[in-house]
Amino acid sequence: MEKKYLFTSERLGFRDWHDDDLEPMAALNADSKVMEFFPSTQSKEQTKAFIERMKAHQKEKGYCYFAVDELSSHQFIGFIGLAYQEYHSPYSPFVDIGYRLAQAFWNKGYATEGSQRCLEWAKKQLQLKDIYSVAILQNKKSMHVMKKLGLSKLGEFDHPGLKDYPAIQRCAIYHLALDHLSFK
Repeated sequence: MEKKYLFTSERLGFRDWHDDDLEPMAALNADSKVMEFFPSTQSKEQTKAFIERMKAHQKEKGYCYFAVDELSSHQFIGFIGLAYQEYHSPYSPFVDIGYRLAQAFWNKGYATEGSQRCLEWAKKQLQLKDIYSVAILQNKKSMHVMKKLGLSKLGEFDHPGLKDYPAIQRCAIYHLALDHLSFK
């Protein structure tokens, strides 16, 4: 299947989700290292439900956590993108920037590069004014990416979706006002 990209960065292609993304995304979600800061790994059925949610989100909002390919190899690497969040918190509702990449693609700058491109796209194409990002307090690597992107920590809160997991319920939330950014 020829992959059509909604937009690209220097090394990454951002696209809609396809049925053939199920296997590589399920493998990613089954990796305990990738899912270290989540309550558990996810099954193939849970992954399929996630992909279907992303397809519906894209159709409704015009954005989602996009499927992402490495352009040089055309290999699926995970997701990077945006999602509208309205769960109960002191900061909701908001548009979140998030990422989850297969281990083979860690430490290559892809999360930062891809997120930076999504911020540019969010400002130019969607005319969004603000972006937020959430991570549990233990996820220092994710918070490092947020800081590299220019997001600033707003505060902490107990994530309602993690109330059954007190060890990982406390989250940090970061924010970036897009109207102050200029892109090439």
